[in-house]
Amino acid sequence: MKNEISYQTISPLLNTGENRLTKFGSYAGLVVGMLLLFCCAQMYFNLQLLIKEKNLRKNGFDYISISKNITNQNMGADNRFTPSDIEALKKQPFISDVAPLISNQFRAKASAGNILPFSTDLFLESIDDAFIDTLPPGFKWQPGQVDVPIIFSSDYLEIYNVFAPAQELPQLSQATIQSVNIMLECYSPGGVQTFRGHIVGLTDRVNSILVPKSFLTWANKHYGNAENPLASRLYIKTTDANSAELLNFLQQKDYRVNKDKTKFGRVKQVLQGVLSGMAVFSVLVILLAMLLFSFYLQLMIARSKDHLQLLITLGYSPLWLGKTVSQKWIPVYAGIIIVALLLTQLFHLIFRQGIFNGTELLPPLIQGWVAILALLLFFICVITNYKMLKSIIGKL
Repeated sequence: MKNEISYQTISPLLNTGENRLTKFGSYAGLVVGMLLLFCCAQMYFNLQLLIKEKNLRKNGFDYISISKNITNQNMGADNRFTPSDIEALKKQPFISDVAPLISNQFRAKASAGNILPFSTDLFLESIDDAFIDTLPPGFKWQPGQVDVPIIFSSDYLEIYNVFAPAQELPQLSQATIQSVNIMLECYSPGGVQTFRGHIVGLTDRVNSILVPKSFLTWANKHYGNAENPLASRLYIKTTDANSAELLNFLQQKDYRVNKDKTKFGRVKQVLQGVLSGMAVFSVLVILLAMLLFSFYLQLMIARSKDHLQLLITLGYSPLWLGKTVSQKWIPVYAGIIIVALLLTQLFHLIFRQGIFNGTELLPPLIQGWVAILALLLFFICVITNYKMLKSIIGKL
């Protein structure tokens, strides 16, 4: 007989003077707290997707240049990177590899003859081939070779085309500049030697004029008497240029980094801090709502004490009563979770449409992890509710 009795049978014995304000206040608190928590989780995933979209990576890695920050206090010191500095960077778990950008230790001058009446002193640099985004097959050099291949920065070509008309110089396309013959003059204390330079490619990653590492190593030794010069710039290979650990480490070392490459990481840090604060606040709201609901349960059981004691006297165990009564709120918790999820979906669509005009940067549906979080909260609420009722009824 006991097993045939449901909550509907004993509910008249419990709903004696229930406090509806307390009950529905706790429901509203749960909806608000869960909505805030779900929105924080969804915004976190949106942030990850937007950061990933804004930072296009090649081969799954980001490449950023760093240098030591020059101030009035250290401007007279040697601010180049030592081998120990490079080793310290390589040991960091968020850095995959490090390559020094070696510069020429001798005077170099470039001219293009009568076709392009333009000459200038310039700096040459070299870096490991693995750090170059555009690496043509002809980017090689060996001693005795007169031709020197050059990889030119795309930014430098753009700068040249901006001021070229004012200097009555022709503007050049990417294809045309690779056909221009360059006379590369290398000066040493003993004289000058001329090489034929030709641009074999353009790079978007390294803002420099790159020559093969073998050429610059040989030229620094023969023209500048510098066999192993220290580097003023390094390139870092990392899986995430916007990593908070990486940015904090570089800041602690007082290294200067291209802020355009890491600006999304700095924004990400601020937004993650805001989202974390909101998530903590939403958890507090949920806890307060659960506490308010526990007061409601205690009040309901206290007012139904005589009836419950009668049921226990008739042979119904406190365990069965706690389980039966707690099942009433399973649909309530399910409804609260569904309402919070639907509101989260609505706010996500408003955010997606209003900020990004419905583009494909963000998916139309909320993340599956948010639904998993909702399911987890549902089980936590049900189990907590059952344990509270079991404890309260067990004390009768």
